[in-house]
Amino acid sequence: MRLLSEYINNDFKPFSPSDSVGEIQDFFADCSYSHFPLLENGIYLGCISSVDSETFESDKNIHDYRYSFEGFFVRDTMIWLDVLEVFARNNANIVPILDSNNKYVGYYEITDIIKFLNETPFLKETGGIIVVEKPTADYSMSQITQIVESNNGKLLGVFVSEANAEKVQVTVKTTLGSVNEIIQTFRRYNYEIVSEHNEDNYLNNLKERSEYLDKYLNM
Repeated sequence: MRLLSEYINNDFKPFSPSDSVGEIQDFFADCSYSHFPLLENGIYLGCISSVDSETFESDKNIHDYRYSFEGFFVRDTMIWLDVLEVFARNNANIVPILDSNNKYVGYYEITDIIKFLNETPFLKETGGIIVVEKPTADYSMSQITQIVESNNGKLLGVFVSEANAEKVQVTVKTTLGSVNEIIQTFRRYNYEIVSEHNEDNYLNNLKERSEYLDKYLNM
């Protein structure tokens, strides 16, 4: 599997504050980037939004719109989940990358991060996905891991997929073969199974038919 750092991109050089708005508008018209970084003497200043650039006067320099620069970035040491969070939080399809000395080293494109994600065992390997839910005060990641492994399952990935003050949802991907046993053990430990599974669908169908039969007999 490739390293995330192998996806660092430098196909286009960053904007400069002396660039005209017209040049930047032309750049965005020719590509599908939501943002693009600006550097001044090698120092990262922030990103210009393609949407914002459309509202600027084309005969001015981008420096005149310094107030609109967006300062988001990622470090070259960050893991892919944290990188993905920055993409999502800023509604961007490109994020600048800085090293530990705040030196600009390039940018990530969302399409490359998705390619990287598709190569991870969490998506690439065959397995079963279970989404469980429990009150925030009661859930334990170590307990979730123990439940999977005690049923001869191997974790391919686990992460908190939703959380609030009351409940936490955790998405678990495990090797196939022991999913039913894992689900039943989760239930014994008072985890609610949010995702639907074959045996759950079967039980739901039986319940629906039973309720229909009761309704029919009572007519």
